[in-house]
Amino acid sequence: MFNQEVYVSRRAELKKLVKSGLIVLFGNNESPCNYPNNGYYPFRQDSTFLYYFGQRREGLVGVIDIDNDKEILIGDDIDIEDIVWYGSVDSVSDLAAQVGVANTAPMKELAHIVEGRQVHFLPPYRFDTKIQIMDLFGIHPDQQKAAASVELIKAVVKMRQCKSALEIAEIEKACAIGYRMHTHAMRLTRPGVSEKYIGGQVDGMAHSLGEHESFATIFTQHGEIMHGNPSYNLLEEGRLALCDAGAENAENYCSDNTRTFPVNGKFTQRQLEIYSIVEACHDYALEVAKPGVLWYDVHMNVCRLMTDKLKEIGLMKGDTEEAVQAGAHAMFLPHGLGHMMGLDVHDMEGLGQNYVGFDDEIQPSTQFGTNALRCGKRLQEGFVMTDEPGIYFIPALIDDWRSQGLHKDFINYELLETYKDFGGIRIEDDILITSDGCRFLGEERIPYHPKDIEAFMAEQAG
Repeated sequence: MFNQEVYVSRRAELKKLVKSGLIVLFGNNESPCNYPNNGYYPFRQDSTFLYYFGQRREGLVGVIDIDNDKEILIGDDIDIEDIVWYGSVDSVSDLAAQVGVANTAPMKELAHIVEGRQVHFLPPYRFDTKIQIMDLFGIHPDQQKAAASVELIKAVVKMRQCKSALEIAEIEKACAIGYRMHTHAMRLTRPGVSEKYIGGQVDGMAHSLGEHESFATIFTQHGEIMHGNPSYNLLEEGRLALCDAGAENAENYCSDNTRTFPVNGKFTQRQLEIYSIVEACHDYALEVAKPGVLWYDVHMNVCRLMTDKLKEIGLMKGDTEEAVQAGAHAMFLPHGLGHMMGLDVHDMEGLGQNYVGFDDEIQPSTQFGTNALRCGKRLQEGFVMTDEPGIYFIPALIDDWRSQGLHKDFINYELLETYKDFGGIRIEDDILITSDGCRFLGEERIPYHPKDIEAFMAEQAG
């Protein structure tokens, strides 16, 4: 938890931005697995609640009464049975005092507090919160996203999108854990080891050094599957392993990196040809990302570079600009270049992509591939972004587009057929937008240049 003044200042700024009414920020509750007392799923506090109220205990609601300049932490103190099983914890009034909130109330008082008031709440994403909102305001869960306060959403996005020095320091700590996770995966990778084993080891590193992983770890030799969670399959000679993993540190700030490396520690020439294209796209984004530049333009310029280089090896053809405008490049890159990151690995996306990654100047595309770009707006100093280009050979997508004759003027389907067993490659790093450009986050760089990967894996094998 940060110093008390951090939370006091944040809530004061939020009041100024929203101007009037009652802000209600719902914390999260426990999520049992297969019966009520099996708390298998680790508790994770709502990120916006964390940002303004700082406390990680379940069953809390933060109320900010702008009109009366009053703040209330709502929650019930635990009883003796809870203490027997889980030990003593701070009272709700203690928790409130720690973050500079003067007033508390039990949960049964919340309905009385909000009665007859103009209430601002954020789009809920958990079913228990949706039930709570329905009980309080009579709004059916299907209608709650539309009923959420646009004023509050925009205010939260405005405050959370530019990271403070304190926040950047926490993200750096998460990146340090991420470095350990990824280098551990490289160290363990070899033919005959299961994806599941390595994925479990990666998760264990996150749990032992921080809170937990920042999202479900992806570790697979089928890198063409965007979210390829570890299977029980054994790693095979000649294949590539893709590891997309990140950590949440003790303050719940996130990291997110991807590395792709050969199972046997040595790239083939064909693998190097594709890898070098992704590597060039990754490094190009680092050169051009800076304040005032649309992230959409960074993405599209990366797509142009990728198309040029795919033309050099014969997988694409025709005019580059026409190919990119038509969306032919999405055969190989069906997702966006990157997303915002902070307290959420995909920062604030629950508040609505149109508000978080886009704005009045630019809205999301409807074109396949580009419609998966999660951020397009102008970069500002303090933004934390992921830079994650990739090239994927997805057999079902190849068959689907070829059967329809899609983009046949730009894609060499005959050659593409020979890549159906290739898999996929992605390289991802976390970057901070600075006053005049951008920089990597994390003091230690996870190897990503081919010679560095091969040297690291050879050293570990030796």
